Amino acid sequence: MRIAQIAPLFEAVPPKLYGGTERIISWLTEELVAMGHDVTLFASGDSVTSAKLDAPRPRALRLDPEIKDWVENYIPATHLLLEHIYRRAHLFDVLHFHIDYFPNSLFSRQPTPFLATLHGRLDLPAFGALYRMFPDLPLVSVSNSQREPVPDLGWLGTVLHGAPRNLLTPVSAEQSYLAFLGRLSPDKGIERAIRIAGAAGIELKVAAKLHGADAEYFRTSVEPLLANGKIEFIGEIGDAEKPEFLSRARALLLPIEWPEPFGLVMIESMACGTPVIGFRRGSVPEVIEDGLTGFIVDGVDEAIAACAKLETLDRARIRARFEDRWTSRRMAEDYISLYERLVHVRRPQLRATGI
Repeated sequence: MRIAQIAPLFEAVPPKLYGGTERIISWLTEELVAMGHDVTLFASGDSVTSAKLDAPRPRALRLDPEIKDWVENYIPATHLLLEHIYRRAHLFDVLHFHIDYFPNSLFSRQPTPFLATLHGRLDLPAFGALYRMFPDLPLVSVSNSQREPVPDLGWLGTVLHGAPRNLLTPVSAEQSYLAFLGRLSPDKGIERAIRIAGAAGIELKVAAKLHGADAEYFRTSVEPLLANGKIEFIGEIGDAEKPEFLSRARALLLPIEWPEPFGLVMIESMACGTPVIGFRRGSVPEVIEDGLTGFIVDGVDEAIAACAKLETLDRARIRARFEDRWTSRRMAEDYISLYERLVHVRRPQLRATGI
């Protein structure tokens, strides 16, 4: 199958820095190539892939030294990307977009089958209104919970994320601390993680980068809590450091207070055989199997109680469940099923939008 993968241009694929969407695009693209498909990746020229790379611009916007404000440049660059792909759409069996709502209008008016995976939150009113203008648009959610605010859109299916089988593997080591992996922002729950670890009497290690936008929050809300318990800030880590960091942890804490569309850190933790204690928000109940790969809790008190039950979980079984459910091969196979539905079933006549 001739497949086009279309990535955002503000970060390379895979990302040089933080970029969950770009990591998923990379993992999916590499699996599709390994399965024998003819894949073209539309992304910045500093991307690295075994697929054919079609680069409308030489560098990702975020790291381009010639771009002073990559946010201002993103929309013009994306429209140039759309036109670039539109002129080549006939070369593919299916187009797979990962750039939010940008392809809606132009690609609803051309014959090549396409779909759009939505990677972010959809609980803001403007998103629903925008997508309802295109009721037949084939959309893919990354969890069922992600689509709850807008259940009436043209959902083609849900494809849960997956990671390469051997990217992260367990390291044989003693487990002595609780881990926090992710952004130091209010919605990710670092304050609650500190309280949970302190009340449980377990050291907390935090692997995260403090971005400028969160510096004031960290100073006013997080720093006052640092005296309450043993806390070590490691800083941002990459895939090379994650196996040891996660394998040595008794559990990963995910005390989120927002509708997390997916949460890659959960499957990264499971890949290392490490259980997850996650708040019942967003995708957490779809990813964690309570009592098997971790514990799903409703608040800080339940999370503290879960810390005392971690020894009842089998870390080998957690890794086995990762291999059963959360590999990028399974993700790629799920997408192939959707591609085939689009290619072999005639697309319905587009409804009039009144514009």
